[in-house]
Amino acid sequence: MEQKHPLPPFTLDTARQKVQLAEDAWNSRNPEIVCKAYTTDTEWRNRAEFINGREEVKAFLTRKWEKELDYKLKKELWSFTENRIAVRFEYEWHDSNGQWYRSYGNELWEFDEHGLMRKRYASINDVAIEMSDRKLS
Repeated sequence: MEQKHPLPPFTLDTARQKVQLAEDAWNSRNPEIVCKAYTTDTEWRNRAEFINGREEVKAFLTRKWEKELDYKLKKELWSFTENRIAVRFEYEWHDSNGQWYRSYGNELWEFDEHGLMRKRYASINDVAIEMSDRKLS
């Protein structure tokens, strides 16, 4: 059976580790790598979009990083329970016209017993910024 360590139940240390692993994977901007952290039947809400299953996640991420260029993400653990983690995050990116944005949000994650994420609910807002205002690099 596929496993993605650390496994639940989470402690403060393993929850922080899970968040850092997610940040590292997303900063790779590689949909093949990122989608392996999710169950094959994962359920997502990303902004107003509903995504079901690992293959839809991969397609979504491919579209995302074709639009959100030079993407850089920072996640922070907000809270956790046995198999759930809440994070806050911000990321910066620019569009094909060179306009930079900082996106802020919160995610609620639920994991199965194998450490794969089965649910991800994300609320995200974008703010246009000047390149000189970037904080992440």
